[in-house]
Amino acid sequence: MISSTGNKIKMSISILVILIAVITLPISLAACQKDVVLKEISDKEELQKITVVLDWVPNTNHTGVYVARENGYYYDEGLEVEIIQPSEGGSADLIAAGKGEFGFSYQEQVTYARTAKNPLPVVAIAAIIHHNTSGFASPQEKNIKTPADFEGKKYGGWGSPMEEAMLKGLMEKYGADYSKLEIVNIGASDFFTSVTKDVDFAWIYYGWDGVKAELENFPINFMLLQDLDPRLDSYTPVIIASEQTIKDKPDLIKKFLRTTEKGYQFAIKNPEKAAGILLADVSELDREMVIASQKYLSDQYISDASKWGIMKKEIWDQYGNWMYENNLLYNSFESEKAFTNEFLPE
Repeated sequence: MISSTGNKIKMSISILVILIAVITLPISLAACQKDVVLKEISDKEELQKITVVLDWVPNTNHTGVYVARENGYYYDEGLEVEIIQPSEGGSADLIAAGKGEFGFSYQEQVTYARTAKNPLPVVAIAAIIHHNTSGFASPQEKNIKTPADFEGKKYGGWGSPMEEAMLKGLMEKYGADYSKLEIVNIGASDFFTSVTKDVDFAWIYYGWDGVKAELENFPINFMLLQDLDPRLDSYTPVIIASEQTIKDKPDLIKKFLRTTEKGYQFAIKNPEKAAGILLADVSELDREMVIASQKYLSDQYISDASKWGIMKKEIWDQYGNWMYENNLLYNSFESEKAFTNEFLPE
């Protein structure tokens, strides 16, 4: 039989154990929390910093990278991403010069870059939008419906040889006289102001100015380029990397594209939320315009492709051949060196 004294001793020991636990538990928890904080700080210090160079001012073509950054997709892969606009020169020049790991460009620029007198070693590694969404637009009252209607009109452009070749080729295809078209350099002037005051039609991207025309109830006639000539379909924009990065950092490219795809998939499924993320970073953009543009592009990022980012050799060949035939390229074009699907997510 256990004495009452023994019971008291056992009870005292139990109370002492409980007290010790109560006292030491907060200390243990605090230590664990400290370890977590230290680990987070350590993780942040180990993040690989990379730079993404845009092709223009931030817009809905770029939403996926903003989403991937804000939602922590890059962080989860150990990446710290800085997004910058090109200050001087195009994104291809900066990527070729090692001023960034990845950049936004477009098929035309990559083709020019690789066939220049002094070629730039840049390669397209993913398509952002699977088909060209650009074309010629004009106010409906001007009654410009095909390239045959360009005769006697004023075109507002930015002075690119590509524009002249495209206009000349299309007018000839539709039986019109190119010499009867007046070309006016309007630079980066607003489409709506230009076609109201200075010119009759211009080249626009439907995902921006076309959507804006809908919002502002500004009726336009729009001619999608590949509807006028299938060879004018192209990937715009694309993500590019230098040949050096492809050689030295293939795992980084795979990691970046894997996380960037998540950003674009989010934008496809949640266009309004994705637009909100872009607007939070670029507050000067018009909210209604960004949301409408994002909804339009949510169907265009992949379109009829088998998966996000994938590119076809035939699209690169036919567009490059068209440029070469129209004397726009200094050298012949080798499409197999200009793009790759090698690093796309499975």
